[in-house]
Amino acid sequence: MANNNSWEKIFKDNKILENNFSKSPFYLSAKDIKKSVQNFKGTTEKEVRILCKMDTRESVPEIMKKNGLVLLPVKNGQYVIVRGEGYIDIPEIKSEAEIYNTKLDFDLDTAKIGNSEMQHLDFAYASSLIRTFMDDSSLVLTIRGRKYTPEFSYKIGNNTIETKGVQTEVDAGYEGKNKVVLVEAKNSSTKNTIIRQLYYPYRQWTEHTKKEVFLLFFEKRIDEYLIWQYKFTDKNNYDSIKLVKSKKYKIV
Repeated sequence: MANNNSWEKIFKDNKILENNFSKSPFYLSAKDIKKSVQNFKGTTEKEVRILCKMDTRESVPEIMKKNGLVLLPVKNGQYVIVRGEGYIDIPEIKSEAEIYNTKLDFDLDTAKIGNSEMQHLDFAYASSLIRTFMDDSSLVLTIRGRKYTPEFSYKIGNNTIETKGVQTEVDAGYEGKNKVVLVEAKNSSTKNTIIRQLYYPYRQWTEHTKKEVFLLFFEKRIDEYLIWQYKFTDKNNYDSIKLVKSKKYKIV
């Protein structure tokens, strides 16, 4: 849910709409945000982390939507507002689910306890579904959790953005002989997502390996496992994301 009142105040106090976004982005600090919302009462109205969490189009405040703006982190405590789309659709997979026979020859009792995105992703990996989708039997789990990005720059719209030390989180990363596969996992029917969740980890790990880095978006819906593969056609361009393929499975 977008915090419209808070962002109206932030935009007004910092005169953000006076900026010519056709020529340059607008930089905003966590201190600027805190100062603007200090008199709001609710946690969701004044907590910077919550205010700046805009993972889907639906969570973008109206003042940004109306002006075609997107908020992105550039370093710890610093953000940039730029003109651009910023998000990508997660299309419905209309084909029937393929029946996938797990490669395990025993049941995983512990995988049946709970209902978290990490748990479902781990079960898909343990069943060798991720290896099958990527056609790579050598993939092993090597990356998980939060890390900070190295310094890098990228294009979004007409702007070049410099970033350094932005915290990213990868739900799982698998390395094989010739590739690294990064996964963003969700536990709900996602219609769209902010490109940053794929792009920043992608840029981070392309700095650390010469192997090709692949990107997956993963969901479990009831008893089906859905996987979308994305790629950036230009490593340095945030807007160059494309859907490569997608597939739906039932693990038996």
